[in-house]
Amino acid sequence: MPELPEVETTRRAISNFEGKVIKSSKVNNPNLRWKIDKNFEAIVRNFQIEEISRRAKYIIFKSDTYSMLLHLGMSGSLRILDRTSNQFKKHDHVEFFFEDKKIIYNDPRRFGSIHLAKDIKSHFLISKLGIEPLEKKFTGSHLFNICSKSKAPIKSLIMNQKNVVGVGNIYACESLFEAKINPFKESCCLSEGECASLVKCIKKILRNAIKVGGTTLKDFYSADGSAGYFKFKLKAYGREDEDCLVCNDRIMKTVQNQRATYYCSTCQV
Repeated sequence: MPELPEVETTRRAISNFEGKVIKSSKVNNPNLRWKIDKNFEAIVRNFQIEEISRRAKYIIFKSDTYSMLLHLGMSGSLRILDRTSNQFKKHDHVEFFFEDKKIIYNDPRRFGSIHLAKDIKSHFLISKLGIEPLEKKFTGSHLFNICSKSKAPIKSLIMNQKNVVGVGNIYACESLFEAKINPFKESCCLSEGECASLVKCIKKILRNAIKVGGTTLKDFYSADGSAGYFKFKLKAYGREDEDCLVCNDRIMKTVQNQRATYYCSTCQV
């Protein structure tokens, strides 16, 4: 599913639409994870986009009265076309029409969503989110303070959006491998030094992924049609039974909280 680097890549791909006006929209299928507001098309008509930002895995289009919150879910993506294009794909659920372009929201599994809010900070999807991992405030001491109060496995803790946002499964595996920390280690057992190392690795992994457009494993492409190439840099995720690139032992795979976890039992202690 699109994680923070893929969502940030998408945001950057549509950043040129800041300052432009959504002349109209068309909802082809309102039945996403949460049903689209029945007045959506009327509210979005002549929607002046002041800013396009990202919070966690959400893209936010801000106007002077409303903010539109878009979540790509597990299989969602945006596509930019000329306004006159008659290209239509299965699962094109919402279309946004500008003066000469249009943005199409496509979502085969319909786990994504689109919401309107007057106060975005109090929206139920935003209000309880944790710190952004690329912010300066996300430090080793900040993570250590959270870890010291939890017996949860460290991988589960950093994937909990109430603690830190946007560190999805791929990047959690990669960050823990880079920091040489076992994903099953109880959070409260991590030292402040280990937390500092993990924070540094999370920032490094996410920034590197953003630079190359995220990770295209199955069906993620950015709004400009480009694929993500971070999959060629993966050292742990998806490398079950392959040689560890550090110690030549085997990369192991197991299921943790219903998600695949990849790690090296020799390097990650």
